[in-house]
Amino acid sequence: MSRSLRALLIVLLVASCGSSNYSAPHNMDNACSILTQRKSFIRAFKTTERRWGVPVHVQMATIYQESKFIANARTPLRFALGVIPMGRQSSAYGYSQALDGTWDEYRKETGKWGARRDDISDAADFMGWYMAGSRDTLGIPLTDARSHYLAYHEGRSGFSRGSHRSKSWLMRVSAEVAQRADTYQTQLASCRAAR
Repeated sequence: MSRSLRALLIVLLVASCGSSNYSAPHNMDNACSILTQRKSFIRAFKTTERRWGVPVHVQMATIYQESKFIANARTPLRFALGVIPMGRQSSAYGYSQALDGTWDEYRKETGKWGARRDDISDAADFMGWYMAGSRDTLGIPLTDARSHYLAYHEGRSGFSRGSHRSKSWLMRVSAEVAQRADTYQTQLASCRAAR
């Protein structure tokens, strides 16, 4: 084997080890299609369901809304004068769009110091941890995708103050999350990839 061919193979091998699939799955309106394309997702969601009690369809609907299943999703940039980049709208990152402070709180409470927001298992576990906390402090049933999304978006204290009620766009989005959760639940019931 020639030196250049060997070098090329080594470069390709190293590149493939470090690459991640940061694109959205195709046909995101179909839970079975998503799970067929991303085999690691169902393991992550089922593990979270066992640990925290949050149903798979609630996790999936929330992740869809937050990141469209894109591992390295970020909030848009802010611009001054329409052209000068001024940083991101928030520190939200990854599948779950967890903020830096909330992510740090999660890692501290769970002891998962190596957890990454762009890892589906860690992001799903974070979501389970957060929603279980919302159930405990706010009394939201783990099957209530709409209320969990509102508490997730506004924070628990914002939700308890009712800050979401004055945001018609957020109320509309939370209804869409609930509808998507219902759709995913129906699809998952007959989905071979979900077993």
